Order: sequence, then structure tokens, then C-alpha cells
Amino acid sequence: MTTNHLVLSGTITRSRCFNSPAGIAHSVIMLEHKSQRYEAEMLRNVYCQIQVVLSGPRFESVADELKAGVEIRVEGFMTLQQGRNGQNRLVLHAENVELKS
Repeated sequence: MTTNHLVLSGTITRSRCFNSPAGIAHSVIMLEHKSQRYEAEMLRNVYCQIQVVLSGPRFESVADELKAGVEIRVEGFMTLQQGRNGQNRLVLHAENVELKS
């Protein structure tokens, strides 16, 4: 088995909730991450935005709280998703989410 596990914290900039045709609840959020990390003994600014997908009943209890401005920590796996425009992008599928206080 190969490893595919990502842990990332940040601030939600957008969110939407919907049910699939099969009746599965989904929340799709845009997560913005900002930090500073050392690389080659130099401090660098780190910034990224990534789409996060939360699917299924285990996330229904927090779905209403996943709004712009909320800080969260997400654990999950990465996958490639093709948008309607044909562009590929990496998406984080959540396995666990924690609201930061």
C-alpha cells in the first residue's frame, strides 16, 4: 500500500453544502493555509489554497459550522479531480476535521 495522507490547517474562505443524487451529504470548502517553515536553514512563507470535500453522515454535525472565516484542521487523502473546464486539480478528501477555537 502506498501512503496518501495529508494534515493541513487553515481558514475557510468559501463553503457550500449539497446532497448527491444518491442522497449523500457533501460539504465542499476552500481552505486557505498560511505559515512559515524552515527550508535549507532559511525561513520561508508558505501559502496555499485547496478544495476540501467532506462526504457522508459523519460530517453532518459540523456542516453548519463550516463557514467562511472559521479555522479548521483537516486530515485526509489527496486525489485528482477534473473540473468542468477540463483542468485537473488536487483535492483533499477529508477523513477527519477539527474546528479550531
